[in-house]
This record gives sequence, C-alpha cells and structure tokens, in this order.
Amino acid sequence: MNCIIIEDQPPAQRILKKYIEDAGNLELAGIFSNALDGMEFLKSTAVDLIFLDIHLPKISGIDFLRSVPNTPYVILTTAFPDYALESYEFNVVDYLLKPFSFQRFIKAISKVPRERQEQLSGGSPESGRFRRREIFVKSGYEHIKVSIAEIRYIKSDADYTEIHLPGKKLLSSEPLNSWMHILDPEIFVRVHKSYIINSSKIEKITGNQVYLENRNIIPLGRAYKEAFLKRFIK
Repeated sequence: MNCIIIEDQPPAQRILKKYIEDAGNLELAGIFSNALDGMEFLKSTAVDLIFLDIHLPKISGIDFLRSVPNTPYVILTTAFPDYALESYEFNVVDYLLKPFSFQRFIKAISKVPRERQEQLSGGSPESGRFRRREIFVKSGYEHIKVSIAEIRYIKSDADYTEIHLPGKKLLSSEPLNSWMHILDPEIFVRVHKSYIINSSKIEKITGNQVYLENRNIIPLGRAYKEAFLKRFIK
C-alpha cells in the first residue's frame, strides 16, 4: 500500500518513516513538509494512505482535507487533541495523538477499510483480486450486488460517488481513489479528477470528451489526457 507523509517536523517525519518501514506492508512514496507540496504530488501520483499532521505551514491539515476532493485514506497525526471531533467530519481512518507508540500506529493501519486490508495481505491480479465478476456496493444501509462488466462509469460528487449502470445509478460512500484499487486497472481508467470509465464502453474520443455507449459523454481532464491518449490512440 503506497503512502505519503505530510509533516513539517523532522523528528516526527523520522518516526513515521521508521514505523512505516517496520510495518512491512507499507511503501513510502514521499515526505512533504507542507500540504501544498503534498497536493501537487497527488495531482500526478495515486496513493492509498496519507499520514497528515494538522499544524502545518501555509495551510493546515484540516484545510488540506477541505481543499482536496476525493482524498485517499487519511490518518491524522498531531500533538493537539482539540481537532479530533472536527477531523471525523472528513471520514479520516484514525487520529494519532503524538507521541504514539508503534503498537498504536499498527492499530491505526488496521482500521483502513477492508478492500485495502485484502491488498495488504497479498491481494493481486494473480491471486484473483481482479478476476471477480461481481462486487457488493454499500449504498445507504444496503449491500447491492453489481456486475462489474455493467459499470459504465463512476463519478465523484461531493461526499459520495455515483456508480452508473444500465438504467440506474447507485450512491456509494467510497471515495473515487478507492475504486481505482477495487476495479481492474486494465479496464477501468481515470480520465478526470471526478470520473473513472469502463474502457470497454468507449465509442469515440473527440477533443476533451470521451463518448461511451448510450450517449454518455465524459470530460477528459487535462492532467489525464496525455496518458489516456497514449494508451488508447495508436
């Protein structure tokens, strides 16, 4: 599971780096001393988990959560307990109060939602993770069975995602980034900060728009366009 650290204090950076190395199931993709640099990194690189301090220069960790749509899973790290209640409005995984032990760190990681845990325990395309034909989507209080092949596209909308299927859509609380880890990346492609599409449903590409079956028109984001065209336009 890829992760990054956004923390301005070098001692805290070193402790988190050591804990990540000792955990054995995390891969550190970067360390950033302020949230703006972390934001810039996330524009081009997908990560699964962020260890985020609250008191940061330039903008705070809370403002970072307000500013970045569809953040990966977040574990907050701070010396101040005052923000605990506010932080949970952003659906963070856990709130680590400094100084925290390695055991407490491991407990926080164990709270990462189930799909991430399956990957941590060895999930891969070879082990069948992407061979599933159906998934259960939690929508409200229900778990609804969905044929993966029928998913046309997934759209991020505020605090939830819309899974678009023939004749209907489902609302899910899973962030858009988590769907990129659940679904087969050979088939499902991120084309915009708010959209994932099923590439088997593409009918044509025109300018900055992707046309899917049944007249669905999806915007092609500038940050994703070059990689998308290289993959599909020969």
